Amino acid sequence: MADSTSSAIHPKGDFFNLKKNGTDVRTEILAGLTTFFTMAYIIFVNPAILGDAKMDKGAVMLATCIAAGIGTLFSGLFSNYPLAQAPGMGLNAFFAYTICGTYGYSWQAGLAAVFISGVIFILITAGGIREKIVDAIPLPIKRAISGGIGLFIAIVSLKGAGIVAPSESTIITLGNFTAPSTALAIIGIFITVLLVVYKVKGGLFISIIATSVVGAVMQFGFGANVGIAKGLSTSGSLAPTFGQFLNGFPELLHTSEGVGVALFSLIAVLISLTMVDMFDTVGTLYGTAGKAGYLTPEGKLPNATRAMMADATATVIGSILGTSTVTTYVESSAGISEGGKTGLTSVTTSICFILAIFLAPFLGFIPGSATYPVLLIVGVMMIGGVRDVNWDDMETAIPCFLTIAMMPFAYSISEGIAFGCISYCFIKLVRGKAKEVSPIMYIIALLFIVRYILEYVHF
Repeated sequence: MADSTSSAIHPKGDFFNLKKNGTDVRTEILAGLTTFFTMAYIIFVNPAILGDAKMDKGAVMLATCIAAGIGTLFSGLFSNYPLAQAPGMGLNAFFAYTICGTYGYSWQAGLAAVFISGVIFILITAGGIREKIVDAIPLPIKRAISGGIGLFIAIVSLKGAGIVAPSESTIITLGNFTAPSTALAIIGIFITVLLVVYKVKGGLFISIIATSVVGAVMQFGFGANVGIAKGLSTSGSLAPTFGQFLNGFPELLHTSEGVGVALFSLIAVLISLTMVDMFDTVGTLYGTAGKAGYLTPEGKLPNATRAMMADATATVIGSILGTSTVTTYVESSAGISEGGKTGLTSVTTSICFILAIFLAPFLGFIPGSATYPVLLIVGVMMIGGVRDVNWDDMETAIPCFLTIAMMPFAYSISEGIAFGCISYCFIKLVRGKAKEVSPIMYIIALLFIVRYILEYVHF
């Protein structure tokens, strides 16, 4: 297990402290490449989602690459953890379909809200409040977060691969295995499993490349559509979105219903953005850190403030460039599973995002079906965190179970943490053990409840 010394950056000689962390340059670079390829889909998915909010897709694609590159670079250099950042899935949908849809804001106003939330993150992180919030979460729930993320990654993988699909009668069911993209994903799973059980060095990265080659043969040799894109490009400029958040500020406080209603709407948006991003980041940060062995026996994470400051800064930069909230990616665990232990992994991923601006057509040859098998195996690796939960103590078991279950069922890491925190506080209160809970935990639970109330209020 690494300690605060081993996770700190050493500016002289071994900058990333590779030797003390038991790694080397080759392993870190390979891990960074693995992380990048498992999350490269965001380069193409983010413009499609934000395009529904009438944003320029070419500009959003550029903003996505640059924001991810900068955020991931900051994370690697400032915290020396192998974490990657990019505009968050779920948060981009919230931006396009709730802020710009349900609430009726323009995308410029949406970017202004993201900017404000980013500034809030910076202030509470700099003041140490964000780290205190994290430290207040009980250790059993932190352990459950890792297992919950494992199941969350699994359902993301299985759904994306088409192995499971929605069902009106059973909610979820098996997908269509005859679909070319699903067949390729199943082939990829077999390839990945073989490489992992035989402990092939760089197995996860090799599986992505090998499955992509099989996909190319299927698509271009047999005409099966496995999701390999053609003619992708980031041609264009940032001009349509860069700095447009400034034009959104007046709209945030002036609507036809009056300033009071507008302010209430803004508060609802900011609470949702802040809570979802904060706890998505917290969940990912602590889940992946636990996998990498960076958590102390007390459940604390050295350099957590630096990692969260990188996340907060990236959100502000992203809003200026023209994209939704930037957050730490759960796919970082793919690189960690490949052996990544330091910020050099992040720096490698960061460089890949910048190069992606020019190499987007090549990335189109890496279909989702080649990355979903890797995520599935990473889910297997993450689920082990639940072994340390005391399942015989129902006061602990119930909140931990809800934390784990709600991540895949609600399709959100933050929702799992919300249910875990709320239920933990409730159980301690009714059991007359209120003093065992940190006051900050009660505030967290209350803020989650307020957020749910505000999200169900129609304006």
